[in-house]
Amino acid sequence: MSRIAIIGAGITGVTTAYALAQRGFRVTVLERHRYAAMETSFANGGQLSASNAEVWNSRATVLKGLKWMFTRDAPLLMNPRPSWHKYSWMGEFLRHIPNYRANTAETVRLAIAAREHLFRIARDENIDFDLERRGILHFYATRKEFDAAAKVNEILKGAGLDRYAVTPEEIESIEPTLRGAFHGGFFTPSDSTGDIHKFTRGLADACVRHGVEFRYDTSVTSIDEQAGRLTLTVEHAGESQPLGFDGIVVCAGVGSRAFAAMAGDHLNVYPVKGYSITVCLDDARSRDHAPWVSLLDDRAKIVTSRLGADRFRVAGTAELNGFNRDIRADRIAPLVEWTRRYFPDVSTARVIPWSGLRPMLPSMLPKVGQGKRPGVFYNTGHGHLGWTLSAATAELVAEAVLQRLPRQPVREAAPGGIERSEALL
Repeated sequence: MSRIAIIGAGITGVTTAYALAQRGFRVTVLERHRYAAMETSFANGGQLSASNAEVWNSRATVLKGLKWMFTRDAPLLMNPRPSWHKYSWMGEFLRHIPNYRANTAETVRLAIAAREHLFRIARDENIDFDLERRGILHFYATRKEFDAAAKVNEILKGAGLDRYAVTPEEIESIEPTLRGAFHGGFFTPSDSTGDIHKFTRGLADACVRHGVEFRYDTSVTSIDEQAGRLTLTVEHAGESQPLGFDGIVVCAGVGSRAFAAMAGDHLNVYPVKGYSITVCLDDARSRDHAPWVSLLDDRAKIVTSRLGADRFRVAGTAELNGFNRDIRADRIAPLVEWTRRYFPDVSTARVIPWSGLRPMLPSMLPKVGQGKRPGVFYNTGHGHLGWTLSAATAELVAEAVLQRLPRQPVREAAPGGIERSEALL
């Protein structure tokens, strides 16, 4: 039975571990933190959003970015300090502008495929993650904004997404707690929300039940090849040791660029910081006046999710500032102010701030599949849609591993006590 290592225990690493275990592989997940889902998969916006699949490689986005460059509370902020990594990424990003429509459509199709995989996993493994299948509502204050969004909607619908325009009256009917004057919006009833951290941790527990080994507090320091097998040198508790595998899958988020370099691949993942606040709904009035339908304010680039009865997640902004993980007060304040503006009856007396680094490739599409070296695979670079796409890309990379690694018939008790005797190739 082939032995596979996965580097990273975020949402992509854990879904990949599950998909490989379902195909009969022996899987070991290596994670530098003490638990799964402690970085980008900790407190994101919560949306499972095919409706937010528009890639950022457009002239409109570039113009907005230039306009916002020196505004500290702007939705998109770039530190102008020179950095080869940042500017090389931006150069590649600009070269993908001609692929805007095709890449947006491809992302939509991937997001739609991911839905049923994720719902099936949650059902089969009995994972409670505050799932709300109430749709996602995009709203716009002006006709100009709405008309621009209508052009994007044509691409989304062309790729198979059921999404339709709504009037101000329909916006009020869909989410009565939302306050404000709007020209119109778009509603996607098939989108949903959930707690990415709860799902990932629950799926990690399920993986263990299926025989997956997790090695936490373990850092990978090198990737080498010896006698046709891949050797990872890992550090744990101050000690270094080599581990041999038939294949590896890099699912390391913003760390994937460094691991790809170890394996001889160029993978220009850049860390794009995002922020969120979790509004604690401690009183009945706040709970009654916080929305249950997920929202997206395109002007402010802010998304929301209701996570159970007593939590309201508000997230957004993009910051190009390297591997800086600091939680800046001037980036959190707009999220709090936005909440107070649109939901004045929700108390913001207790909010929990967070920041995370989105692993973005210049094309805005994830890298899924084999690298240059035999046995090295990738499932990374999902950007702002890791939660949305992960269940589908895990299936894709697991199939790639299954097709490319030599397999032998398995005649042993498989993890979980299920006897397998069929050839798995």
